[in-house]
Amino acid sequence: MTGKNPTRVNEHVLFLMSSGRKNTKSFLCCCALVLCVSAGLAQSDTSARYQARKDSTGILDSLAVCAKRDSQKDIVDVYKWVFKRKQSAEICEPSKKAGKLDIAFLPGFSYSGVTGIGGVISANGAYYADDDPNTKLSAVNTSIGYTQNNQTIITLLSNLWTKKNKYNILGDWRYYKYPEYTYGLGGHTSIAENADKVDYSNLIIHEALLRHIPGSEFCVGMAYNMSYHWNISESGTANGQLSDFQKYGFSRTSMSSGLSVNALYDSRKNSIHPSDATYASIYFCPNSTLLGSDHSFNTLMIDLRKYFNIGKNNVLAFWSYDWMMFNGNAPYLDLPSTGWDPYANMGRGYLQSRLRGKNLIYLESEFRFSLTPSDLVGGVVFANAQAITDWPQNKFNTLYPAAGAGLRIKVNKHSNTNICLDYGFGINGSNGLFINLGEVF
Repeated sequence: MTGKNPTRVNEHVLFLMSSGRKNTKSFLCCCALVLCVSAGLAQSDTSARYQARKDSTGILDSLAVCAKRDSQKDIVDVYKWVFKRKQSAEICEPSKKAGKLDIAFLPGFSYSGVTGIGGVISANGAYYADDDPNTKLSAVNTSIGYTQNNQTIITLLSNLWTKKNKYNILGDWRYYKYPEYTYGLGGHTSIAENADKVDYSNLIIHEALLRHIPGSEFCVGMAYNMSYHWNISESGTANGQLSDFQKYGFSRTSMSSGLSVNALYDSRKNSIHPSDATYASIYFCPNSTLLGSDHSFNTLMIDLRKYFNIGKNNVLAFWSYDWMMFNGNAPYLDLPSTGWDPYANMGRGYLQSRLRGKNLIYLESEFRFSLTPSDLVGGVVFANAQAITDWPQNKFNTLYPAAGAGLRIKVNKHSNTNICLDYGFGINGSNGLFINLGEVF
């Protein structure tokens, strides 16, 4: 599914430009303080709730491990240790409760040269629909953000599994009022010369219902997809020339609407923190004027991910994300663009909207590893590359690589949720800090 998230929050991502580096240290200190203060809210009393269980492959499910027998620690354990909270009894009750919700909650602040100072409240929840040992983890992620530049962002993303994995319900609902910069079409654009400030409101709805094929990890189904922009305005490019937005076709409103065919292979037991799994999603959507689109065009998305366990608590992950549009012209603001994947995580090392065109190809690899025996603190190293087609030739001529490293702090050991702090470096001086609640992919 397509989607946008201006603050890059994973729902909740913070991008600090190089002009804001001097604020990074104070921001991280604030994050640490907020985490400690909100730690008591990060999860309910989960001690002695779960009994260890294994799925059909023998892998321990992260939500089913008894809290006291599990060697993992999270920020709540730190909170209890710092504030001398009484620890729970050493007894594990055999009570894997269907529908029991584990919640991670994170209020915080953000700063960047584009958004200024902002406030974000992020949360995710995880639960099982039934007691079947093969039932997959359902997860809901939401965030509300507001910045000093009058940008409002509200997101609600869901990946729900019904009893015995019969149906998979995928949701991507967003509203935002967001002034931002775009930088033209294709790979030969410049931040200094092609920056074009636009402002708009946007409502996005993607809702899919997939039927699980028994005896396999495959699901097939359909989805409704809508992206509506209104009150669109632009200030023009820095070099004073006609913007690519004007050349492509500027309008005060735009609408994309269509029914898609979706196919999914998902062997992940935990979508918040995947390991030893494969994920493949193919999405084809004919956007039609019959359903309200301004123009008829086709969208194809291919999202492939592979996770390998490397020793204890270490994961090597690969991600390929290909986003293409053909047989017509999509509205300018709905074209494939850096950082506009459903979770707004694509392209660490570059500004959101840095690249835009009719076709985008993206590849990323990441190695995740533990830094403490309790898995309270971990780290990652990553590298990625993206290519966008030039316009109007619609050919790939440039490649934008990036690399970086990051820190992981366990917020909730039962859902295996981490707070993720990553710093990425791209070419031409592009760099920035990204913060997520939950893994990037």
